[in-house]
Amino acid sequence: MKKLQQLPSMPANPSSVSDAIETLPTLSPVPSDAEACLERALTLPTGLELPPTPSSPVAPKTRTPKARPGAWSVFASTFVTIFLAELGDKTQVATLLMTAESQSPWIVFAGAGSALVATSLLGVLLGRWLASRISPKTLEKSAGVVLLFVSAMLIWDILH
Repeated sequence: MKKLQQLPSMPANPSSVSDAIETLPTLSPVPSDAEACLERALTLPTGLELPPTPSSPVAPKTRTPKARPGAWSVFASTFVTIFLAELGDKTQVATLLMTAESQSPWIVFAGAGSALVATSLLGVLLGRWLASRISPKTLEKSAGVVLLFVSAMLIWDILH
């Protein structure tokens, strides 16, 4: 293995472009555009100074794209949301009554499970179609408005 050659260090404040170029390694010639860039960099006004660095580094606030969640986290959050939403739901009560009436719990389970899968598939397909035409933010706001409308109608129905 070859040892890497130690590069000469750059002077702290080179007085000219030629001083800076002399300290560069002679591995390859410096292209003319690089010489022009170096000259411009060395002739910047001296009144410009970098701001003082804070004692504790603070990351700049930038918008970074959200990482896509993994398949298992999407599955788990969907499962928990639907499971909790369906507990005590009229669908669960109807399934309970149908099981008690028919004395065939596995047949009722198969029918209720198939119905839930079919309605979920419909929701997924409709959601995919809407997402290709409407921004997620607009979809989210629209769903909120629809849910508020349904809630207001239920409250109105209770009060009258």
